[in-house]
Amino acid sequence: MFRSMEGERVPAATFRLRKGAEWVQLTSNELFAGRTVVVFSLPGAFTPTCSSSHVPRYHQLAPALRAAGVDEIVCMSVNDAFVMNAWRDEQGADRVTFIPDGSGEFTRGMGLLVNRDDLGFGMRSWRYSMLVRDGVVEKMFIEPQEPGDPFKVSDADTMLRYLDPQAVPPPSVVVLSRPGCPHCVRAKAALAEAGLEYQELVLNRDFRQAALLAFAGSGSVPQVFVDGVRIGGADETQAWLARRRKA
Repeated sequence: MFRSMEGERVPAATFRLRKGAEWVQLTSNELFAGRTVVVFSLPGAFTPTCSSSHVPRYHQLAPALRAAGVDEIVCMSVNDAFVMNAWRDEQGADRVTFIPDGSGEFTRGMGLLVNRDDLGFGMRSWRYSMLVRDGVVEKMFIEPQEPGDPFKVSDADTMLRYLDPQAVPPPSVVVLSRPGCPHCVRAKAALAEAGLEYQELVLNRDFRQAALLAFAGSGSVPQVFVDGVRIGGADETQAWLARRRKA
């Protein structure tokens, strides 16, 4: 079993970041001292679970985590700065700070550097998350030592529940639209007025008509989905928002 470092100080390490065309050094003391920081560490940039679930949900819940007192949300991986920067840009996760632990110095100090030669990765971080206050680990969520790449406890929702058990995570909203559609504009405006973020997928840019029919069972736009459930067009979205306000 991995040893939890709850109640202990984070390891002293120096991270080498790439900002523009310059190398920048950041120490763990500079990152953590006097601040409340959530760290989630994972096996590798661009890998399936990390890209499809771990990073996107922390990015989505960043406002709720900050409302619960978090100053910064850090994604860490034993990858170099170039890879981490490219992954950050590909993910569009500008609410998360991507920190490369290229040599594994910090991860080794956490006792979570593991050999993943079975995947051709070499030495990588075990998946975990932690809450750090002024350089001291308050809480750790370490994935169980099971075969493969378990992802059960280091997720953003678990961290948010720890910080604020009463917090209600925002829904995941997707809007299927097309350029020049006035009803799409109306639906998006209603969502924005309600303070709900959404991901927009645009017909003929992000998907085709056949996909719209397959997803929504309709060829009209907009089509709004919330937490995987189809709400419908602009009128249905406004009605759903009205019910949500009354709930």
